[in-house]
Amino acid sequence: MKYPQLSLQQANEPYMAEMKAAAAEVIEGGWYIRGKYVAQLEERLCDYLGCRYAVATGNGLDALRLMLRAYIELGVMRPGDEVIVPANTYVASVLAITDNGLVPVFVEPSVDTYNLDTSLVEQAVTPRTRAVMVVHLYGRACWDESLKTVARRHGLKIVEDNAQAFGAVSSVVGLHGSHHTGALGDASGQSFYPTKNLGALGDAGAVVTDDKELADVVRALGNYGSSVRYVNDYKGVNSRMDDLQAAFLSVKLKYLDEDNRRRAAVARTYTDSIRHERLILPQAGGEGEHIWHQYVVRCGERDRLMRYLEAEGVGTLIHYPIPPHKQRCYREYNNLHFPIAEQLAGEVLSLPMSAYLTESDAREIAAIINRFDM
Repeated sequence: MKYPQLSLQQANEPYMAEMKAAAAEVIEGGWYIRGKYVAQLEERLCDYLGCRYAVATGNGLDALRLMLRAYIELGVMRPGDEVIVPANTYVASVLAITDNGLVPVFVEPSVDTYNLDTSLVEQAVTPRTRAVMVVHLYGRACWDESLKTVARRHGLKIVEDNAQAFGAVSSVVGLHGSHHTGALGDASGQSFYPTKNLGALGDAGAVVTDDKELADVVRALGNYGSSVRYVNDYKGVNSRMDDLQAAFLSVKLKYLDEDNRRRAAVARTYTDSIRHERLILPQAGGEGEHIWHQYVVRCGERDRLMRYLEAEGVGTLIHYPIPPHKQRCYREYNNLHFPIAEQLAGEVLSLPMSAYLTESDAREIAAIINRFDM
């Protein structure tokens, strides 16, 4: 495959020497879980995002689960309460809700942005609604004044699934003064899975918030429910980032903005060069609003296009072919119908995207796409 959808070896090559040195420091230091490198990363995440607290977790799903569980422990939510969530998100967003005994209320995405259609949020609010989960899908910020207005009017929390958009910014300021996704709402979950724009070399995640009480509960919950050794205030879990991953992420965080700028250049080249009348290209939004975790095109002949590109040496992936409400694990929602989410699931295709791609690569891939015979 000349152009794989993503090569992690190529993506990490520029940082290899620094990461090897960081790994050696951790190994020689002798403290490997929730040590000084984790504390250092938490501080750097806060500095970058413009927030007060970050709690490193074992992975991105746990970040979302523990964030919602902490709200339950604090009495803000209770099992049976509802959380509004986009109908076209990755299943992790919904798993975090249902794992806590909360009820997902699906809302259609915008056919233009692929993010939650914020104009539909208020009509989904009921007396049991406690939160809106916004998902910054594919790397594009999902935020506007209407979300803030609805949250204030109904006393709702706004929680973010920022797994795919670390580094994106919104022109509309967040609840606590930041413009960065992950620090726009009341709390957020980050994923540092290796494929992310800021990716570890294994599983890793974090909860970010300006709420000290929430952060303290999340930290305890991820440490067997304990904030003091052998004293367990909650029925917690084991979800702690190891210092190796924290050290790797601290190295890569230094280069994130430049990497995202390179991704944006590749995205612009795709948009300028793809001239196929049957393809719908993604919208960039405002400056810095999209950090191009994925460059997702839409095509009515998606599967045939995918096979053609594979034969031409271009790797692609589908993010995501089955929306959560149609998954077997959520049979109770299988009878629901969300036409836009289901249409997108049948049409979306992610082209190669990474900071190591060049604009020349993007032009060649575009030329191959333009030769596709519909």
